[in-house]
Amino acid sequence: MKKFLLVSFLSAGLFFIGNNASAQQLKVGVFDLDLMVQAMPGYHQVDSMVQIYEKDSLTEEYKYYMNEYQRLDSTYKSDSALVAQGKKSKVQLDMTASDRQKYAMNLVYWQQISQNKSNNKRGELAQPLYNQVAEAYKKILARKKYSLILRPNTYEMGFPIDNIFISVAKELKLTQLPQDLLYLGDDPDAVVKQPATKPPAAGVKKQ
Repeated sequence: MKKFLLVSFLSAGLFFIGNNASAQQLKVGVFDLDLMVQAMPGYHQVDSMVQIYEKDSLTEEYKYYMNEYQRLDSTYKSDSALVAQGKKSKVQLDMTASDRQKYAMNLVYWQQISQNKSNNKRGELAQPLYNQVAEAYKKILARKKYSLILRPNTYEMGFPIDNIFISVAKELKLTQLPQDLLYLGDDPDAVVKQPATKPPAAGVKKQ
C-alpha cells in the first residue's frame, strides 16, 4: 500500500510537471545512509570488530548469567528446605528468588538483549563512517536541491530518478560501489543520462 501511494504520488507529480511548463521541476533522488555506510571500505573492519565483540564479550556475559542462575537456583532449593524447617528466614529466600528471576529473564531474552548490544556496538564503531557519509550527503543536497529523496525498494523503476549513491561516492572519492547500488537510478552528473539498467558513468565501478 505504501509503495502504491508513492508511485501514485510520483505519477501525479510528473504528469503535473509535464503539463505545466511554469511549474517548478520535481527532482527526485534515491539514497539510504545505512546502505552507503555499509558500502564504505572501512565497514569491513567494523564487521570484524563486531564479530570479535560477539564472540568474546557477549559469549562471556551469557556464561556469567547462566552460572549465576544455576548457583542461585541451587541455593534457592537448599534454602527452601531450611525455611520449611524454620532454620532460615523467608525474607532471605525471597531475595534469592528475586535474584534468580533476574538472571532467568536475561537468559530467556538473551537473543534480543545480545542483538541490541551488538547493534549498539556496531553503531559506535561505525560512527566515524556515518559522519563522513552524512557530511558528503549534505554537500550533495546543498548543490542539487532535491524535492524528494526515496529509499531503495520504495518506488517502481521507470521514473526519472537520480542515484545519489553515485554522487556521494564521488564526493568521498570512492572508486567502487556494490552493483545493487549502482543500478538504482541515473548518474546525476552524467552529461547524457543513461537508462538505469546500463553501466554508470566512469569513476564508480562495480565491486
